[in-house]
Amino acid sequence: MATIRIPASVRSAALRLVTARGDGGSGGTLDVSAIRHFPARARLPLLRNGVDPVPELAAARSRGDVVRLTRVLGLDVWLVTGHDLARSVLADGDSFSNDVRHLLGNRPRSAAERVGGLGMTDAPDHTRLRRVLTPEFTRHRLARLEDSLDRIVADCLDDMDARGPVVDLVERFAFAVPFRVICDLLGLPEVDRTEFRALGSARFDLRQGGQGTFGAAATSREFLISLVARHRQGTADLDPDGLLARIVDGHPELSDVEIGGLADGVFLGGYETSASMLALGTLVLLRDPETYAALAQGGRADGVVEELLRYVCPVQAAFPRFARRDVALGDVRIAEGDLVLVSLTGASRDPRTGAAGDEFDPTSPTSTHLAFGHGLHRCVGAELARMELRAALTGLATRFPHLGLAVEMGSLSFTPLSAVYGLESLPVRLDSRSQVARSA
Repeated sequence: MATIRIPASVRSAALRLVTARGDGGSGGTLDVSAIRHFPARARLPLLRNGVDPVPELAAARSRGDVVRLTRVLGLDVWLVTGHDLARSVLADGDSFSNDVRHLLGNRPRSAAERVGGLGMTDAPDHTRLRRVLTPEFTRHRLARLEDSLDRIVADCLDDMDARGPVVDLVERFAFAVPFRVICDLLGLPEVDRTEFRALGSARFDLRQGGQGTFGAAATSREFLISLVARHRQGTADLDPDGLLARIVDGHPELSDVEIGGLADGVFLGGYETSASMLALGTLVLLRDPETYAALAQGGRADGVVEELLRYVCPVQAAFPRFARRDVALGDVRIAEGDLVLVSLTGASRDPRTGAAGDEFDPTSPTSTHLAFGHGLHRCVGAELARMELRAALTGLATRFPHLGLAVEMGSLSFTPLSAVYGLESLPVRLDSRSQVARSA
């Protein structure tokens, strides 16, 4: 099967997001997609020391569950770090909107450049579109994927074994497993893994403000919108039993752009966040040999996964919310139009939940977290992510019980200023039983 690459014409068109002025405005209209740099104070929810949030995030929580962070584009920006208040904001679609289109200027945009999908859509459109996906991601429905998931994990472990004794776990396992799973689920033709890995990283990389993230988003959406259109014409190489083809065939009332936006959210969320979670979770487990060994023996997988989700929480902040009206959050008054950021990392580390706070404790009786969000916009693929993490981490610990870092901890490179935090690479030494036998 031929590998599909994103056409250069699509790629260059998607990157034409920067206005001539390049200062966040276009003819006097605010355009967040043209911002080159976000203010330093706005970066606080995205900063970490290794797997841990920076101390300043806990310090902000100690001053109150919601604090004024900065001012951007004439809007006050508020940061919520307390767990209970975070849940309240995420569940309150009446007081807060996810629609950011009013901050995207007024210049003409291609279909792929327009904001879509579930994350930045409000009810009733959000309700209508989410109803299409929800039945596909129930625990019962996902059970059919268990055999194929186990095969994918085994294939990736075989690949690592063949390339050892030292491999990059990010490339060969943490990214490879969820990427193959989501491509199979959607029924996509074989795609360029390297290109989509780069696009996924660029979607969440905020070092260049809004320019890079909106450009990468338009590129991947254009690819998926085109697949939908070609499937309708009978010219796309989609698996007829895959999720994307079933949605197109089963929902003729949805437009190509709507389905492309839905597929984009499933595709991106299905590999980028899970890849980060697998890599960071493995790093945490390598620092806790007892828990890693317990996984190899088939124990505590559910509890370990939940605690890793809480402790690592790679999605650092929820989609921005805008106050629909003046609203009280705790002791703070939020004005209509203000932007509210919910720190999922900070809320998940809130010690008042009864969880372990800044400690990793897979034996804790409670592991309350917001790694998948909460409320209307809670991650629709949460159960699939849990399945992947259980299968992948258990498989890794079973195949490579003596896995260890191949470099010093201090030399590891983490993704800087990214909405989805992760490792750029994780060199590991396998020392698997098969390799020990070969060297004997």
